This record gives sequence, structure tokens and C-alpha cells, in this order.
Amino acid sequence: MATLRWYEANETGPDFSISSAPRAVAFDGTNIWVANGVTNNVTKLRASDGANLGSFAVGNDPTGVAFDGANIWVANTPNNTVSKR
Repeated sequence: MATLRWYEANETGPDFSISSAPRAVAFDGTNIWVANGVTNNVTKLRASDGANLGSFAVGNDPTGVAFDGANIWVANTPNNTVSKR
């Protein structure tokens, strides 16, 4: 089911607005999570239509994001931490 939603979004070629300096993305099966370097947060977008479901604070300069099946993990470069969302 998630593959179908992502395929549809990919095929229509939309651009989804986010915060500043996107550094990394992860897909959790329903949503796209974008690590934003300048604003030190991650943005959650609904993959089916790009609706912004919120931005969540993380550490400084997030440069990587991963989904483990239950949580979003964000790597924060300057302070050498990982944040769980």
C-alpha cells in the first residue's frame, strides 16, 4: 500500500515545500521526513499529497535521518548526537 502512494506521488512530479537546507530524507511507509540543516528540525510530510504535518526540533545541523520501523532517528553533526522522534 505504501509503495502505491509513493509511486503516485513520484509519478506526478510534485514539489513539496519544507524548511531551509534539506539535508536528508526518510520514508516511514506513510510519511516523508526531511532533515533541515539551517532550522535544526525535521519536517513530516504526508507522502500521498505533500501536506505538511509539522516540524519537530532536533539537534544542531541534522544531516541524516532513518526510520527503524517504529521511530525516526536524526543524526546531528556538530554536537555528535542522534535524536529520536
